[in-house]
Amino acid sequence: MTEEETPTITFNKISNYVWQIPQTGNMNVPAQVFASEKMLDKMKGDRTLRQICNVASLPGIVRSAYVMPDGHEGYGFPIGGVAAFRDEEGIISPGGIGYDINCGVRLLKTNLMYKDVVQHLHPLINSIYENCPSGVGSKGKVRLDPTTLKKVLTEGVEWAVREGYGWDRDLHYIEENGRMKDADPSKVSDMAISRGKPQLGTIGSGNHFIELQEVNQVLDEEVAKKFGLFPGQFVIMIHTGSRGLGHQVASDYIRTFNSYVNKHNITLADRELVYAHVDSTEGSDYIKAMNCAVNFAFVNRQLLTHWVRESVGIILKQDPEDLGMDVLYDVCHNIGKREEHVLENGQKGFVWVHRKGATRSMPAGRPEVPASYRDVGQPVMIPGSMGTASYVLVGTADSAESFHSVCHGAGRVMSRHEAIRTYPVSMVKDLLNQKGIYIRSAESEVISEEAPGAYKDIDDVIDSVVGAKLAKAVTRMIPHGVVKG
Repeated sequence: MTEEETPTITFNKISNYVWQIPQTGNMNVPAQVFASEKMLDKMKGDRTLRQICNVASLPGIVRSAYVMPDGHEGYGFPIGGVAAFRDEEGIISPGGIGYDINCGVRLLKTNLMYKDVVQHLHPLINSIYENCPSGVGSKGKVRLDPTTLKKVLTEGVEWAVREGYGWDRDLHYIEENGRMKDADPSKVSDMAISRGKPQLGTIGSGNHFIELQEVNQVLDEEVAKKFGLFPGQFVIMIHTGSRGLGHQVASDYIRTFNSYVNKHNITLADRELVYAHVDSTEGSDYIKAMNCAVNFAFVNRQLLTHWVRESVGIILKQDPEDLGMDVLYDVCHNIGKREEHVLENGQKGFVWVHRKGATRSMPAGRPEVPASYRDVGQPVMIPGSMGTASYVLVGTADSAESFHSVCHGAGRVMSRHEAIRTYPVSMVKDLLNQKGIYIRSAESEVISEEAPGAYKDIDDVIDSVVGAKLAKAVTRMIPHGVVKG
């Protein structure tokens, strides 16, 4: 949105952290922004608000179109955008899911205090850096023939565990148990396969990372105890997605959907919001291909988990089982899924929920929540920017308004090019060193791109999430070591 257009968008203040953009023009529903006034002002600096109004014009949209407090301009949907579409009018839009399909976050617990491993920080980071390939062109250590890759795309983490890359119980602590069942590799292009095959088990570039963290605050003792989190604990966060495979799937089907909207004379508020109906051949094929990319990303994080456990075990000279290196949870933040929710009439019904740079946050009692957490709710991991805090939240019933969705991170306020110009690598490294944070990166430029100053303040983002009653804060973690792409 240009500066001239910004004043045309008006807001009704629902609360200090909830703002409604009334339904106007070709919008089918209002738009809603979850943010403090300060964070709302930041969104006015790009096309975020115009984009969410365009999302509200899509057919079959239910209740409202939503932006989370980390929201910023994206492709089609803003990053931090959420929308759900009626099952009977079901549409699916790649712009509402993103190019990095199933980019997501996993947190590994340990039974260790960070103070007891601090002397091993540099060897741990160095070992993980060597063990877990990173960078734009990084190639994984697993060599797959086409038949095996198809098993990865259809079976997800079940394949990885069966091959020895994890523990059976890992499956219980991954969204969808690490496998989207409606996946069909025949709907994935040869180009996507060729891009993905060498990249399985890699961190990638951009804001992806493996981070050694310490729980420095417990904000909800009861839930933290249920999650197995405690003050001073040594934990490890993994953030990556489907790499080139997911990007190619998105690119392929955006072209396909462009043809679809032209063939059916569909008028769009924004060409980046191309969609197809889920019961069309094009829509069905995309969903099956997207689910393959989702499964690829789950396996990607699973392989990295295996090698992180291996590195920690070697450096600390203990069995990862004895160190309690269990998965707290693994959650997606770029995905589209058919889910059951309470709709406007108070009745339950199925909708196609798009979460782009937004995280599922199911409350207590939902069957999607692992049995051991079901009485408190689903863990939600929210990474900060490099060098700043991250959080574990828990889903609440109040998030029903947003189809049980929250933010996914801090959210950029500066383009990558601007960050490179503003934050020289040496400046960022000095800043991290002053905080006692050790970093290894495959490319020096990414250190500038991911400078903390290029992002919103994660504490402000979490305050907005909690203030809007979308989730409760459980723990706050601070970084000590980072492996970047």
